[in-house]
Amino acid sequence: MAAYRAGCDLVAIVAPRRAADTASRHRPDLIAFPLDGSKLERRHLRQIKAYAGEFNPTAAVIGCGLWREDETRRAVIELIKSVDVPMVVDADGIRSLYGHENVLLGKKTVLTPHANEFQQLTGVMVGNGVKERVEAVRKHAALLQATIVLKGHVDVVSDGQRVALNNTGSVFMTKGGFGDTLSGICGALLARGAEPFEAACAAAWINGTAGAMASKKSGEGVLAGDALGFIPAAIRKAQGKARASR
Repeated sequence: MAAYRAGCDLVAIVAPRRAADTASRHRPDLIAFPLDGSKLERRHLRQIKAYAGEFNPTAAVIGCGLWREDETRRAVIELIKSVDVPMVVDADGIRSLYGHENVLLGKKTVLTPHANEFQQLTGVMVGNGVKERVEAVRKHAALLQATIVLKGHVDVVSDGQRVALNNTGSVFMTKGGFGDTLSGICGALLARGAEPFEAACAAAWINGTAGAMASKKSGEGVLAGDALGFIPAAIRKAQGKARASR
């Protein structure tokens, strides 16, 4: 839904049947392709490729809610190898990349880890200092040839050369789900033709701004789903800032 709110024309979910059916019942806007079984497995790859051939996506988001079964990790690696469109890799997708980072080479990829996922991917545990985070993110973005958004009190975005810091957001956005909205927004921007670094920067700003708007209304009771309705307002705010700076 975050991808839709960020301007994506069509969004399809490919997931184990329970998740796909739940999504389609909750929001008929979503196109759901169910997979047999309770987890992603390598046996599903042919089916996923067939769905992708029917749907013809212009971007992909991989990793949200997949969990950490060994078979699922292996399936994620094979899936990333086969993807030839810009992609966002988040959550358990990032954890699956450890030891297989070379699958990212030559692809247009945005990685969206929090500190623990960043550690599992790179072996580096970053502290809260912005300078330390900038150095770590820039170094590993260059090594991985990917754009990284290290989520935190200040989001650090780098493609290995350029670095951007995002200060939008709220202390109440530490709840589960706000990383998923970030991934959805970024995936939508990639689908609309934005380059990975620009998509990552814009998505971090939009997600933080929408989350702050929702937090202003709901305080510590805010949920990631509450931010969905504020994404268009955040985009309008960004467009207004862009016009004002010209």
